[in-house]
Amino acid sequence: MAAIVDKQEIKSSIPAGTLFKGFVLDSDNILPEIMPGVFKSLEIIQGDHDEVGRIKIVTFSPETQIKPAKHRTEAIDEANYKYKYSLIEGSILGDDFESITYDINVEHGQNDAVSVMTFVTTYRPKGDNHHSILEKVKQSQERTEGFVRAIEAYILANPHKYNI
Repeated sequence: MAAIVDKQEIKSSIPAGTLFKGFVLDSDNILPEIMPGVFKSLEIIQGDHDEVGRIKIVTFSPETQIKPAKHRTEAIDEANYKYKYSLIEGSILGDDFESITYDINVEHGQNDAVSVMTFVTTYRPKGDNHHSILEKVKQSQERTEGFVRAIEAYILANPHKYNI
């Protein structure tokens, strides 16, 4: 089966640079704090925090029954709020996916949004179970929305940490 590319846009009331900082740069530290039922820890096991090639292991809370995942940073551009990483092991790869790559871009918004996060996710399936794969893509969109909203709430509750 050919790659499946999914695009998701999420509008936010948080300025682009602040949202990028919270969602990308600070997420390793704050996700276990704000979503303890999902994340146990996010730990860099190779490389530095903001370098290409960095590998981190995401350990999920036991109640999720999700296997740990390894993420590799493919690109990071703090000045333009862009981040790209690949899921290289564990988690939702399972029997369905060879790999999953996430491109995140945060831009200044217009009209009713201060900023817009765009997620372009490329799924490379192993087999032809189209229905199962599309259901996992939908679930991924819902999780992504939840992560963004949790980080927004954290930023708003901690304006002193983000100068807002």
